[in-house]
Amino acid sequence: MADFRTHLGVAATLGAVVAHGGWQAGLWGMAEGLPILALVTFGGILPDIDADRSRAIRLIFNLLAIPAVVAGALWLQGRLEPGHLLVACGGIYLGVRYLAGALFGRFTVHRGIWHSLLAALLCGLTATALSHRLFLLPDRLAWAHGAALALGFVIHLLLDELYSVDLTGARLKRSFGTALKPFDWREPGNSLAMLAVTASLSPWLPPWEPLLALLAQGSALWR
Repeated sequence: MADFRTHLGVAATLGAVVAHGGWQAGLWGMAEGLPILALVTFGGILPDIDADRSRAIRLIFNLLAIPAVVAGALWLQGRLEPGHLLVACGGIYLGVRYLAGALFGRFTVHRGIWHSLLAALLCGLTATALSHRLFLLPDRLAWAHGAALALGFVIHLLLDELYSVDLTGARLKRSFGTALKPFDWREPGNSLAMLAVTASLSPWLPPWEPLLALLAQGSALWR
């Protein structure tokens, strides 16, 4: 499979292309393109969240802790005094960075359910729901955020599959087919659970019409 630097570099490069192309096409403003770049890049390392003791998992949970603290601060700011709010936000950061990271590493298997298109869909819809409900972004931009994260996620899966092909020896490595898969057929229970969580996001999503319009404009841009 591709290494951390390759995933990060390719996702960042393609994220810059997407952010700049969408800005030039009028899909979003220049400032709005920066989160698009960041989300594609983050999505490019996100599938390795199941890789124990890797650079990727440490960086991922460091990055996830930041929006978790922001979300916690927004939710608690009217409920706690400033000093208590500061302590709570510190607890949220430590909980996501260390406790959640340790639990995730304990109960996941590398190249399992998190290396699948179903996981890409779940992450994309989660980003859309958070952008729409928590950060109160317009429907179109919320869908753009979700699509950007899912795109980076799929880029990671594609790279892993490409690196599973040994061109010099004209053969397929044993890892071929373990990344770009619809779901984890080895653990159908995990796949059904992830599908249920994905479906449960439906009430939190904005209307689907802006996404369809965004995809139509985006496909026209690359013709």
